[in-house]
Amino acid sequence: MSQERTVRPGKPRRASGPGAAAHGAPWLRLSIAAGVLAVAGSVVGLGVGGFYANLTPAFLPQALAQDVANLALAAPALLVCALLALRGSLRARLVWLGVLAFTVYNYVIYTFSIPFGPLFPLWVAVLGLSLFSLIGGVASTDAGAVAARFESRPAILATAWSLIVVGALFGLLWLSEDVPALLSGTTPRSVLDLGIPTNPVHILDLAFFLPAVVGTGILLLRRRAQAYPVAPAFLVFLILTGVPIMVTPVVQSVRGETAAWTVLAPIGVLTVLMLVLLTWLLRTVGSPDRAGAHGRSGEPAG
Repeated sequence: MSQERTVRPGKPRRASGPGAAAHGAPWLRLSIAAGVLAVAGSVVGLGVGGFYANLTPAFLPQALAQDVANLALAAPALLVCALLALRGSLRARLVWLGVLAFTVYNYVIYTFSIPFGPLFPLWVAVLGLSLFSLIGGVASTDAGAVAARFESRPAILATAWSLIVVGALFGLLWLSEDVPALLSGTTPRSVLDLGIPTNPVHILDLAFFLPAVVGTGILLLRRRAQAYPVAPAFLVFLILTGVPIMVTPVVQSVRGETAAWTVLAPIGVLTVLMLVLLTWLLRTVGSPDRAGAHGRSGEPAG
């Protein structure tokens, strides 16, 4: 196995601990500010009646469900993982990167798709803080040291193929709506329902997220070190993405609307599978000392 594809030989640098935490501390602290602002924005969005009154009937429950997911799960996870990562936890840092990616993704949608209003400056602030935190967090993570900490090749292979398959399936799903509309000269149904010029989810997924997911899976199969820190983050992203989708029919039911319960089965199964896979993968993360003891041509342990 060539060094180009694997971790460099020798004892890897520590990917966690006080030194590593201090190296990425500014980005971790920046993300804490983003998490606090996100909590405040979701509280206002849920607590102020009629705040989303300008949204279409299809878009409104989705926005409320997103606020519920942010307030109950995403923002607290961002804060807790940042604090644990500051104390040197590698597992928390990897989950933190995924929560940050989810936050950036959703606040792009908030800022570009929801009509201008009082929360616009706050949403822009969360987007900026989380985006810079994500960039700085990835850049300050020692990919080679992280790769050496994973001790199970089967868990890595399962993660790689899951990312490739899920990314490809979602890409085909979005294209199955967009391509026929383009060929017939019509507007996709989802765009009409949301009442906006284009579907931001399709744009973000097809242009950025899904290619990155599939590419990361391929790089994992090739044992490229740079894929190891971001692969768990993408699993976290997929898990968090499923939450507001599953909350949406609950919101619709509470509001007395026709609830789209049919999404619960496929999205629920996918979310649970990703959660099981993430748990398995993170459980295979060994200590820095154990990682340094493996001397098989510098390959990741496992």
